[in-house]
Amino acid sequence: MPNRDVATLVSALLESYGHDPRGHRIGRRFLPSKAEIVEILEITFGVLFPGYYGSQDVTEDNVAYKVGSQLVLLRTKLSHQIEQCLCHAAETETETERGARGEPSAMDGCAAHAKKLASMLLAKLPELRQRLLEDMQAAFDGDPAAQSLDEVVLAYPGFLAITVYRFAHELFEMGVPLMPRIMSEWAHERTGCDIHPGASIGHRFFIDHATGTVVGETSVIGDDVKLYQGVTLGALSHPRDELGRVIRNVKRHPTVEDGVTIYANATVLGGATVIGRGSLVGGSVFVTRSVPPSSRIALKAPELSVRQVKDAAPVDWVLDFDI
Repeated sequence: MPNRDVATLVSALLESYGHDPRGHRIGRRFLPSKAEIVEILEITFGVLFPGYYGSQDVTEDNVAYKVGSQLVLLRTKLSHQIEQCLCHAAETETETERGARGEPSAMDGCAAHAKKLASMLLAKLPELRQRLLEDMQAAFDGDPAAQSLDEVVLAYPGFLAITVYRFAHELFEMGVPLMPRIMSEWAHERTGCDIHPGASIGHRFFIDHATGTVVGETSVIGDDVKLYQGVTLGALSHPRDELGRVIRNVKRHPTVEDGVTIYANATVLGGATVIGRGSLVGGSVFVTRSVPPSSRIALKAPELSVRQVKDAAPVDWVLDFDI
């Protein structure tokens, strides 16, 4: 491309940047690192499940040293990325706007607040680990294909997605912007399972197969709930204000009470929709209203058409499967 054409293109792009401030960060300083946040998750896996992730030569003699050194590293990285997220959010309000009101920059306290939040999160790791051990056991108990707890930890995408969710949810509850979503979307990329960090999920949660499962931000899930692949806990509609803008921070996603099982490709929508305790939701159903406890929700059996092909080879097997 001739230099003249390059100069013309640069001018056009600069005009675009100046005309519409969306989609660029020119002149801004703070941005969290996705690579660093993924590394934080990997270190956390090693602390929560020593010997499975990270160093595998963990023994009774060296476990205290290894976990201690990982916690120090985790606190440093976590503090820095939380600081970046907090300052990034503060940058959306300009220094000029704050100065006009005589207020100090919100970024001045980001570092100290980030360290405090990082310490608070690390203090929750024993409790998070206990929750995850319950989730692990629920996966093993709920899937006859599971041969061991090791298999659940190392191979089950649903358990990986839940592990990331539990960690990201704590950050979400602390009000840390961006980082929880970066974590959950990394898990989404890895597993095909999309759990928003804002969802509220109880004990002993199991997602079997996991691919295509979606749990929306304001979903509330009780204890001992089991979801299969392709399940969607979604919004029925998005309420809007008088200007047509989507209203945020309202309950848009359903409530699933204790002991519910929802089978493959079922869709449950709406913030007022409640699936009552102990209910069973069959595969491929579409639910937009509440059902009482101990309900059984299923589609009518489809009408099958079976046609024998003339002169076809004899069939000596019967299709029999259970997903």
